[in-house]
Amino acid sequence: MLAHLSIRDIVLIDRLDVDFSGRLSVLTGETGAGKSIVLDSFALALGARGDAGLVRDGAEQGQVAAAFDLPNKHPAREFLRANDLGIEEDGDVILRRVQLADGRTRAFINDRPVSVQILRELGTRLVEIHGQHDERALIDPSAHRALLDAFGGSGESAANVRTMWNAWRETETQVAEERARQERARREEDYVRNAVDELTKLAPKPGEETALAERRASLMRAEKVGGDLKDAHDAITGNDSAVPQLSSALRRLERRQQEAADIVGGPAKALEAALNSIEEARSGLEAAMRLADYDPQELERNEERLFALRAAGRKYNSPVDKLPEVAERFAGDLASIDKGEEKLKALEAAAKKAESDFRKAAEVLSASRNAAAKKLDKSVNAELPPLKLERAEFITEIESNPSSPGPDGFDRVEFWVRTNPGARPGPMMKVASGGELARFLLALKVVLADRGSAPTLVFDEIDTGVGGAVSDAIGARLARLAEKVQVLTVTHAPQVAARAANHFMVAKDVVSGGKRVSTKILPLDEPRRREEVARMLSGADVTDEARKAADRLIAGAAA
Repeated sequence: MLAHLSIRDIVLIDRLDVDFSGRLSVLTGETGAGKSIVLDSFALALGARGDAGLVRDGAEQGQVAAAFDLPNKHPAREFLRANDLGIEEDGDVILRRVQLADGRTRAFINDRPVSVQILRELGTRLVEIHGQHDERALIDPSAHRALLDAFGGSGESAANVRTMWNAWRETETQVAEERARQERARREEDYVRNAVDELTKLAPKPGEETALAERRASLMRAEKVGGDLKDAHDAITGNDSAVPQLSSALRRLERRQQEAADIVGGPAKALEAALNSIEEARSGLEAAMRLADYDPQELERNEERLFALRAAGRKYNSPVDKLPEVAERFAGDLASIDKGEEKLKALEAAAKKAESDFRKAAEVLSASRNAAAKKLDKSVNAELPPLKLERAEFITEIESNPSSPGPDGFDRVEFWVRTNPGARPGPMMKVASGGELARFLLALKVVLADRGSAPTLVFDEIDTGVGGAVSDAIGARLARLAEKVQVLTVTHAPQVAARAANHFMVAKDVVSGGKRVSTKILPLDEPRRREEVARMLSGADVTDEARKAADRLIAGAAA
């Protein structure tokens, strides 16, 4: 419920702080005292459209804050958690709006900046404002179905129908996607089959291209080095090699050692060393040739495989490493063609069952709604005669169309009224006049009580234009309604004010040395409340007779 309202520098209000409690609270005061300013300020905190004209003359900005005391499991707290606003479970929820003189506004929830849209959505979960001419007060026809479900206790059934609707739509989507896939695959069946055959034979592996390219480069390097090594080896061991001649020359010199050792000894040693070096080079070349040995056929096979993979990549517009995924996709398409009928039939059967489940649940919900509508009509119509609507009729209009289902079932629900016997009924928002509409809504709210209502209801002068008996009936119903939810009402009717659990008077006070006035709200104790009700009965001049009448009115309301 609304626990506290704080207003700063809004129109005629300098500084205003009001504490509220449960039950019925009334705001009274003379015409022009500023009651509408208080409600406009409250609406601003709930996310209503801002206006630079709301800022008090001479101030740079105005501000309104509304603090709400809510149970932990209230839908408003669920909304805050869903929007990650981090509100403490047991703390007050404070909505604050700053109106700048240049027309801009800023919104806050527990001092955290939020968008006006978030503030407005939270406000609708906390407060409903009802009046004769305020469109915010009109019950949105799109919400009538939910209100009927709340009255009839069908909220869980409606949620179940919504779940079944979503399940049905999901299976229908799966059917459509599978059917489209099969149609696409059939159009390309020959291509798909050839692709599967080709890629199956090719059997590409992830990373294979890199491995083949590296091995090819290694083989090509070995081919070039091996040729040079062979040429060097041939120079040493081939037919044109000088080694045999050098060996023969060494042997001749060795035979001359005894005859002329001092002459041939040195050259013979040098020649022997040269032949030993050549032999060492031959051994080294042969070892290197063994290391550089390669199979030309391996290089050919390697290149054929590498080029085949790259050709397939170009053909299927895919990196070579992704070819296994391409092959898997084509295989899946082919399997879809080969087994698609069976899969499609299974999906169609699931969709048909989901539709059947939905329709059965929707039919049960529709029957429940029709039964609840009769009870709602009876209850609301019983409230109308005391509200001077004895010739009127409230009708819950349900239009069921199974051929046009939706997430809420088959039913379109709207509250209709007939204001006079024989007249054609129509939507409540269009048929009822301003005063009638306010009373219809009051009767509806009394019947719905705390089902489908925000925790705080505000009624703005819904007793305008009605007489004493009707005003008394309105007061009685507001008091009944306040037993379930918090009710705030602005009224000019003493019969309504007499039933208040909390009475506030809105008045103007002269400030700044008489240069301007400021609106204030005063909580009234019993003597001052009696005086205010007497004023409402008699006007500006309060007489003893008016005070006695006020005593009787307050006592009668309390009885």
